Amino acid sequence: MDSEHFDFVVIGGGSAGYAAARTARETKNKVAIIDDGAELGGLCILRGCMPSKTLIYSAEVLHLAHEAEKFGLKIPTATADMAAIHQRKLVTIEDFASYRREQLESERFHLIRDRATFIAEKTLLLAKSGKHITADHFMIATGSVVNTPDVPGLAETPHWTSDDVLDLDFLPESVIVLGGGIVACELAQFLNRVGSKVIQIQRSPLILKETSPDAAKVVEQAFRDEEIELHTDTQLVSVEKDGEAFVVHFTQNGKAQQARAAHLFNALGRKPNTSGLGLAAAGVETRPNGQIMVNHFQQTSNSRIYAAGDVSGPFEIVHIAIIQGEVAAKHARGESPDPVNYNTRTGVVFTDPQVATAGISLAEAAERGLDVVVADYPFDDHGKSILMEAKYGYVKAWADRSTGKLIGAECVGKDAGELIHSMAVALSLGATPADLLKVHWYHPTLSEIWSYPLEDLADEL
Repeated sequence: MDSEHFDFVVIGGGSAGYAAARTARETKNKVAIIDDGAELGGLCILRGCMPSKTLIYSAEVLHLAHEAEKFGLKIPTATADMAAIHQRKLVTIEDFASYRREQLESERFHLIRDRATFIAEKTLLLAKSGKHITADHFMIATGSVVNTPDVPGLAETPHWTSDDVLDLDFLPESVIVLGGGIVACELAQFLNRVGSKVIQIQRSPLILKETSPDAAKVVEQAFRDEEIELHTDTQLVSVEKDGEAFVVHFTQNGKAQQARAAHLFNALGRKPNTSGLGLAAAGVETRPNGQIMVNHFQQTSNSRIYAAGDVSGPFEIVHIAIIQGEVAAKHARGESPDPVNYNTRTGVVFTDPQVATAGISLAEAAERGLDVVVADYPFDDHGKSILMEAKYGYVKAWADRSTGKLIGAECVGKDAGELIHSMAVALSLGATPADLLKVHWYHPTLSEIWSYPLEDLADEL
């Protein structure tokens, strides 16, 4: 049987995989990347972060045009040209994708366009060529795939996934969105803002259960104010297609209900993409949710094999996947890198208002038994946000009383994803509220809103 040996082999050419391969290549000569996707680039560039945020920004501009009268402006008509929006997205994404392709296809790496399966602890079988691949170390970075829960009729009923929504070149008349997670909420608002009638059905009592209840409630109010038909705390009963319409049967408050629309979007989450990898043959253990178990250096239960990104968690965030990939590759080449510090992580939800966090949550602080001091301030009492008609939300920060240092922050509001980074820097540097009050918080800016809760925290510590 034909075989080839490498220093380091990466399965998956997305953000985590490329970061690992690039880092390994700094000291290793023979690094392979195995990817069997129809396109090279990974989820973020092709079907995730970049295309979704491109579309969301177009919808935000359209929404502001519709709100023109609030700003003393007359804009008689403003509508979405979906074909043009789609084309802009394609052009924008191609810029990122072409650069990634160039890197993956460069002479630095051995790019193998095939499907890989472990047949032993240190051996892969390539499906197309039948070739065996061995290596000193492996990295699994295969990402995630759409999850189709066991809802009667869902698997048999043709439905959209996020891939389909991101590729729309026409305006859907109406859409039922199943789910209330980050992807569901971002794309539900996008569809609503470009002109679709949106019915969103969430099983949990609140949408965005990844965030705090306070944050979720603000976004829920904004959705309802924008006339998204939002149903929460439901039980999905069944899904079917009735003629040209899709029908979802569900219960809410003990009452049977149904939603009907021209299209159905399954946004009920994603799951680790491990099918067909032969993890058992490799001695790689997984959690009940399918994530590959790893240690602080991203090593799996097989010390030769590492995993990073969505396939291992614990957070499905691109910059974390990149750091994980770098940590793994450094460890594989004999170093002792600093593990990923999840205590200073950041996260952003690109709804409007946005939800952004830094550090550990209040729930995590309570679980650790920390004595926490908390302060907040609303956007609807802040000068710059008032003149921008950006009144949804608040900023909130919390510190550990024993050390006086900030340990977490949350921003729900206009441009929260940008505003959170001042707190992210502070947390990473171990700053106290008093330290941050030395900053010249310029007036009038959105950023200066942080100074108000910081003053309250400094007074209490």
